[in-house]
Amino acid sequence: MLIALGITGGIGAYKAIEVARGLQKRGHDVVAVMTPAATRFVGPVTFEAITRRRVITDQFEAGANADIEHIALASTIDLLLIAPATANIIGKLANGIADDFLSTLYTATRAPLLLAPAMNTQMFEHAAVRRNLDTLAARGAMFVDPGEGYLACGWIGKGRLAEPDDIVAAAESILRPAGPLRGQRVLITAGPTLEDLDPVRFIGNRSSGRMGYAMAAEAARRGADVTLVTGPTALVAPAVREVIKVRSAAEMHHAVMARARDMHVVVMAAAVADYAPAERVDQKVPKGRDTLTLTLVRTPDILGDLGRQRVAKAGGPLLVGFAAETQDVVAHAAAKREAKHADLIVANDVSRADIGFDVDVNEVTIVGPDGAEPIPLQSKARIAAEILNRVEKLLVARPAEAGHHG
Repeated sequence: MLIALGITGGIGAYKAIEVARGLQKRGHDVVAVMTPAATRFVGPVTFEAITRRRVITDQFEAGANADIEHIALASTIDLLLIAPATANIIGKLANGIADDFLSTLYTATRAPLLLAPAMNTQMFEHAAVRRNLDTLAARGAMFVDPGEGYLACGWIGKGRLAEPDDIVAAAESILRPAGPLRGQRVLITAGPTLEDLDPVRFIGNRSSGRMGYAMAAEAARRGADVTLVTGPTALVAPAVREVIKVRSAAEMHHAVMARARDMHVVVMAAAVADYAPAERVDQKVPKGRDTLTLTLVRTPDILGDLGRQRVAKAGGPLLVGFAAETQDVVAHAAAKREAKHADLIVANDVSRADIGFDVDVNEVTIVGPDGAEPIPLQSKARIAAEILNRVEKLLVARPAEAGHHG
């Protein structure tokens, strides 16, 4: 497999030499991409000798095809690994700044991203850096945590670049995942549904799609064959096999039910509207009256239909549902699990402004066959990992069935 190894301007850049060697020993091809600051710590000729490839150091290098080289490389690499990843490059990637070859490569590729942060302890703990790390994690980026010890600045603390063997092992786990989800067909829904009243107005909710997108990114990282069915959202979809965009609950119901029988796992993370206008009018409803009465009808119960289908056929995909509640959260989630014939229900209290809808963090309770398990406040990417850890345990204990295996 081809790995782009990004090296940025930190004292840990010398360790990237051993990272490149380690990747090659495991059969991977490596192309080094160095920022201008990185060349102040290690010479490009060193990486050229190791990788036996030209080292990329300049986005505007002379040549007929130099200006599109990042696009060509972006479409061929299997992994973008940055070690060391400084606060500067982390900030650029999180905020879409593409002012050198490495940051431009990130915006152009759909390959997985693995970061090995390295910086001063105070910088690593700074709120801006933590926010940027959480932003990247929500998009599916993976990390090799820095180690603790003496830093180049003279401080003692967390921030030292992880050991090369640990970085190589993390890259291997991404490229060759070996867990229970590997090769499993997984369908995940995300985002809100919007129920149109007229060409201008609709009924919706505050779901941003972050939780479902984090689930899709994490499942893909574990080697699953992921189909993402998403309502309207401003998020960039993670690198998965198929992305299906829908708008209404009815459209999402059709997309899910048409594919569910071929899946091993279905995760209903979308915030599907419970009601929709009974009639959608073709022209904008004029403003005039002081009051307006709407007649709403129930939308299709996607999770319920999946559960009933599984009971009727005595088998089918493992089902994970979500319950957004404002009171008696765990009790309602437990009742929903029984009523919908789901394996797991992930419950969160959306009455709190700091978790749930339209924020980067969450705090949930996973209700399963063994009872309720609270998961403390953390990023949605880490919540996704916790949920899929439990999905994998259920898959090992009771493999899910799909309608077709091809």
